[in-house]
Amino acid sequence: MAMRVGLLALLVGVSSMGLGGCVVYEPVAVAPSPSTYDRAYSAALGGMQDAGVQVTSADPATGLIRGVRDGINASVAVTRQADGTVRVQLDTSGQTERDPDLHARFTQAYNRRMGR
Repeated sequence: MAMRVGLLALLVGVSSMGLGGCVVYEPVAVAPSPSTYDRAYSAALGGMQDAGVQVTSADPATGLIRGVRDGINASVAVTRQADGTVRVQLDTSGQTERDPDLHARFTQAYNRRMGR
């Protein structure tokens, strides 16, 4: 009888040791990724600054960003399109001959910030 109780105690002890190796992980909350529009708007705003444009106004609700550099007025329009894509357009006016590479610098900065 004592042997059976000892064997039973040993069996219970060994099986309970196996339970110590079981791990239950809590679910991890994952923040939603920013929308395509938000990413594009943020990249356009940063791209303007990277291109040397002093941003004078930025309104994420309308998607308009305005700025100036050496007498050149620059504006970016970030718009949602019907097919779900986002369009980003840079327009410049004023003394554009002072910085003919502004558009190319903005495009490169924007693409870099978008991970392209």
